[in-house]
Amino acid sequence: MANIVVKNFDKDGTHSQKPHASVSVVDLISAKATRLTVEPGWRWSTDIAPLAGTKMCEVYHLGFIASGTITVSHSGQEVTYSAGEVYEINPGHDAWVVGTTPAVAYEFAGSWA
Repeated sequence: MANIVVKNFDKDGTHSQKPHASVSVVDLISAKATRLTVEPGWRWSTDIAPLAGTKMCEVYHLGFIASGTITVSHSGQEVTYSAGEVYEINPGHDAWVVGTTPAVAYEFAGSWA
């Protein structure tokens, strides 16, 4: 087993298109890294809920937002985060892009998380 793995989202990732969003995922040693780009107007409950079959996002998120601004609503609380901030979001939330700039976020999941 390798002790060090370096991958490139564009060359090594698996890519998918969703409404108003693109997702690239790379598999590492014991983790996955995801690059998520969401366009202005994207909202999880509008664009992704019909695909997921749930009213709210049921995925745990740990990440860093590189550009743009996103607001997340969870249990009656709204939190807005922007470029340069890290975030942790528990399942059961909605999220949407704020403003006219696409948001780019990098998220991480693995056995250590």
